[in-house]
Amino acid sequence: MKKLFFNEKAMLCVVLLNVAAIFLQECGLWHPALALVDIICSIMFLAEMIVKHNTFGIKGYWRDRWNALDGTVTLATIPALVAYFVPDMFGYNFIIAFRALRVFKLFRTARRFPNIKAIWVGFKLALRQSAAFLLGYLVIIIVVAMFNSAVFSHVAPQYFGNPLNGIYAMFQMFTVEGWYEIPNAVAGGLPPVWAHLVRLYFCILVFGGGIIGMSLINSIFVDALAADNNDDVKAKLDQLEKKLNRILDELDKEPTSHGHNDHC
Repeated sequence: MKKLFFNEKAMLCVVLLNVAAIFLQECGLWHPALALVDIICSIMFLAEMIVKHNTFGIKGYWRDRWNALDGTVTLATIPALVAYFVPDMFGYNFIIAFRALRVFKLFRTARRFPNIKAIWVGFKLALRQSAAFLLGYLVIIIVVAMFNSAVFSHVAPQYFGNPLNGIYAMFQMFTVEGWYEIPNAVAGGLPPVWAHLVRLYFCILVFGGGIIGMSLINSIFVDALAADNNDDVKAKLDQLEKKLNRILDELDKEPTSHGHNDHC
């Protein structure tokens, strides 16, 4: 059994089986067999955590990030497992909440993805390199949302009644979701001349913050993600250039050596 818990492919099959059972249950297909599958898989995850604790120790287990992720998900889903056997232990809403946490078991498949560590390193690098631009973009959204809330709260309170609603409305517009509904709602309560100016104002916001801003964020993030691959390609090209230079140096030396031999 110990070998089973350290077999990544076998545990991946258990995770996928459990996710499939949870998916069917969430679709409304409640069957005793699906509940039994969920219970067995949950018990296996608990056993896996216990076995790995005995093998690596408590500190060794939680020091590993992937084990920490698995352990956190497993502990979070224990109440849902208990609710199968003691349904009256929690209130109905608590049972629903705990059972909803079961969907996070899908995260256990992350460690089995090929090159997941390289992907994670690239993601952190991209996030770090684009952090300044993302922060600046967020500040712009907050400032514009506060301005809009101060100016348009009386004509469109559903969008700009307070700064929080304003921030959400700006995210909607910058992601080109509701980019025309929000301006129309604001302009609908204004005189015609002001309505046209308001629409022009929001068009500028959508173009600058949505089209240009989001494109810049995507380009910076993707460029940072590909930075590692570019470094590898550059290193290989440098090695190839050095080899070519050595070959050219050897070719340059050959005529000189032949001429010296002929003279002798």
